[in-house]
Amino acid sequence: MTRKRILSGMQTTGRLHLGNWLGALKNWVTLQNDYDCYFFAADWHALSSNYETVGDLKGNLVDLGVNWLAAGLDPEKATLFVQSLIREHAVLHLYFSMITPLPWLERVPSYKEKMENIENRDLHTYGFLGYPVLQAADIVLYQADFVPVGIDQLPHLELTREIVRRFHDIYRTPVFTEPQGKLSAVPKLPGIDGRKMSKSYNNAIYLSDTADEVATKVKDIVTDAKRVRKTDPGEPNDCVAWKFHEVFSTADENAVTAQECRTAARGCVACKKQLSANILTSMGPLIEGRAYWEQRPNEVIDILMAGTDRARTVAAATLEKAEAALHFDVASLVKRG
Repeated sequence: MTRKRILSGMQTTGRLHLGNWLGALKNWVTLQNDYDCYFFAADWHALSSNYETVGDLKGNLVDLGVNWLAAGLDPEKATLFVQSLIREHAVLHLYFSMITPLPWLERVPSYKEKMENIENRDLHTYGFLGYPVLQAADIVLYQADFVPVGIDQLPHLELTREIVRRFHDIYRTPVFTEPQGKLSAVPKLPGIDGRKMSKSYNNAIYLSDTADEVATKVKDIVTDAKRVRKTDPGEPNDCVAWKFHEVFSTADENAVTAQECRTAARGCVACKKQLSANILTSMGPLIEGRAYWEQRPNEVIDILMAGTDRARTVAAATLEKAEAALHFDVASLVKRG
């Protein structure tokens, strides 16, 4: 039986953080065993909000590959590739941009959220507004059956389906698979300030952080505002550190932590010290894997290039079908005779 196909990507905007690992990467490692998986480095997407800071694009790309392989992605099981090396993404994005109504883009929740929260750069660009159009092209080029997403990303995927339907309605030819969301029970990990963990918000714990850096950031995690002194009782559900404990500490540990917090038997310093140790223990295999692949950057690049060659074949076949539906195969005129 032919395996269903999955497509997902990560931006090359910098180092991956715990949220990326828990919310996507660990899930990818599981999915590769049961699905035909295509995972890509979304370097063009990185330009949508970081168009002024592209100097370390290569370094970010290699680091992304290091993290993927360290986490357990297997190039024999999944196709790992680079978006910008496959020009079909840009071409299909162009075609889709011609038919996508502007109000569809303006209503995307993540667009509004980032416009409100990111203040240190100008996001009034088409690249940022049109991000979901390029995302739609990324997905359907590979005829993906499923896209692993969180609940907050479902509007993006629905927009992809709407663009596909509009294309099919206008050009009267079915070309693309309508992708479905594949929701999974992934832990929701906030940033150390309580907002969504994000490189853009400068509130992340990175997979490449040293033990000391992890400990320092954990010390800065926002706690229950009502607990001013160690002798004040606290409420775990009002504490951002507790959200981390729910992910990285055992049920038995958390039962003790909650009881000692509510009775002021333990202070926040001791609580966070335990949390730091548990985070580093959980990251142990990943840290070991990073140490291995960081010494082999050329092998990482070779793996990404081999995956890109495989992915390009699939993308080219899909774009050929799309241009036939558009009756826009101008290249065939050059080949006449």
